[in-house]
Amino acid sequence: MNLHLKTKENNKIASEITISGSKSESNRLLILQQLFPSIAIDNLSDSDDTHHLQEALSSTNEIADIGHAGTAMRFLTAFFATQEGSVKVLQGSERMHNRPIEILVEALRSLGADIEYLQKEGYPPIKITGKKLVKNKVSINGNVSSQYISALMLIASSLENGLEIQLEGKITSVPYIKMTLTLLHQIGVEASFEGNIISIKSKEDIQPQNITVESDWSSASYFYSLIALSEIGSSVKLSAYKQDSLQGDSCLARIYRHFGVITVFEENSITLTKEKETSSEILTEDLKNAPDIAQTIAVTSFGLGLACDLTGLHTLKIKETDRLEALKEELTKLGADITVTNESLHLKASEKTNENVSIATYNDHRMAMAFAPLALKIPITILEAEVVTKSYRNFWKDMKQVGIKTVEVK
Repeated sequence: MNLHLKTKENNKIASEITISGSKSESNRLLILQQLFPSIAIDNLSDSDDTHHLQEALSSTNEIADIGHAGTAMRFLTAFFATQEGSVKVLQGSERMHNRPIEILVEALRSLGADIEYLQKEGYPPIKITGKKLVKNKVSINGNVSSQYISALMLIASSLENGLEIQLEGKITSVPYIKMTLTLLHQIGVEASFEGNIISIKSKEDIQPQNITVESDWSSASYFYSLIALSEIGSSVKLSAYKQDSLQGDSCLARIYRHFGVITVFEENSITLTKEKETSSEILTEDLKNAPDIAQTIAVTSFGLGLACDLTGLHTLKIKETDRLEALKEELTKLGADITVTNESLHLKASEKTNENVSIATYNDHRMAMAFAPLALKIPITILEAEVVTKSYRNFWKDMKQVGIKTVEVK
């Protein structure tokens, strides 16, 4: 499905949107719920990733296909490695079979796990034969996707001797590690993160409890972009959010002040308002703790004709696509002067924007959603627009609600 987007003549926005639970929190809690069935979860994410994870956990089939769901692949690899007597094959899309998993597999093998590659060494699909893991120490590079580290943290309390995780070198995506740690604390698991050591004690059972998932801050980023690109006085109310969020992407509230967007926190929601013109100064941000919002920020900057220097983006090379190269390709089509390295993006201020450009999405939900707000400035076409369901099934419905018109085209 390809969608041509355009907007009403008046670009002033006034709307209220409810966004489903955080994919990151939901997927962590689903693994913990499988280990500790006394947990009940409200406001689960409606993303494809979460649906794939739930299906793999509930299915008795030996083969689980998780599509593009990287979080599910990593968390399930660790989970099934601990399930004595089970045999599970994890496979996914072609892109998933080219996303490395060797670092996690080697860490699990060092604990005694039985995992074999079925095609290419170091990549899915993999076959996991569940075993009782009794070793309680493991080392893993800290400068990798935090999902590898969180995968180990999530199974740690179910191991009879607990687990000590030594993080080697520089640690990135710390907020996602702390999110996992906080959720462990919330369910009553004794765990600590001091220096480069994560220590998690064994836990046989926990008290029955109900946990409500906060809405997804990554999904909120597209509304930050919309308000930044709209007229002064525009506003949108989003629920359900809280000020003391576990999600690293909540730094949006600070970053988007640069674009004139003010965030007001209420009891269970946030209201975003365009209160002033955007700063003409170059935006410089290290996004090592929130790489998933890099695409949104880059597109917002371009739409406003502003420059930005974004660093800490090395994990974007191994996402659904190479997001840095994809951004360079698509923004260049629109007239941007942009350069990327293996870990950074540098966009120069521009005055010219090409209209009616078709944006390729590379099987990447965030490419589709990051570019959509540009429809407030120019007509634009999003190719394979259905890819948004990976994390945000109601995205196009919510875009219509704020005034973005969508027409399906061939």
